[in-house]
Amino acid sequence: MGTVLVGGSAGLLLGARLPDRVRTSATVAVGIVTVVLGVRMALRTEHLVAWMLAVVLGGTLGSGLRLTDRIESASHRLQRAMRGRPVSEGFLTASLLFCVGPMALVGAIQDGAFGDWTLLAMKSILDGISALALAAALGPGVLLSLGTILIYQGGITLVASFAAGGLVDLTREAPAVVELEAAGGAVVLALGIGLLRLRDLRPADLLPALVLAPLLAWLLRGLA
Repeated sequence: MGTVLVGGSAGLLLGARLPDRVRTSATVAVGIVTVVLGVRMALRTEHLVAWMLAVVLGGTLGSGLRLTDRIESASHRLQRAMRGRPVSEGFLTASLLFCVGPMALVGAIQDGAFGDWTLLAMKSILDGISALALAAALGPGVLLSLGTILIYQGGITLVASFAAGGLVDLTREAPAVVELEAAGGAVVLALGIGLLRLRDLRPADLLPALVLAPLLAWLLRGLA
């Protein structure tokens, strides 16, 4: 949270002094990096059928639950509270980018269960740099992702601290984590495509895929 706060604040100060064309270039650059990251994450899957089903079913479920609409509605209420300053895109993009992926999950678990915060320290540096670029391009909504980080990573750390005995074998190479990362790649890829203004793929609607991918992979592995 500290590095995101520092990086995001610096990005806001910097972005206010940059012309529109520079901010647009920054958004495109972040979008390209996000697309590449999403593809790399998605390619980690070891069960392509399970990944495909998870993304399709997860997207359908998320759309039915109107996840994107609910998140954007909350963002717009915050936007009105901030006297109309745009926050929706920055909040949603930053929240998903910082919290979707194995470093957030595994790092929080290792911190809570074993007191090992090395992975979170690495992630915090990357998040701070990303927050600087995002805030310069997308505005103050990026800083609102601090609440998401607190609830998501902090919640996982607390749960892991109470369930430490059963988490010894959880690593980044664990099958469930691999499939979760691959499904997260679809979400991150959709984010990148949106940042590039190619198409709004409503990435928040894909969030249920993060739960479905490990479950479907486990089921298909059992049937094989």
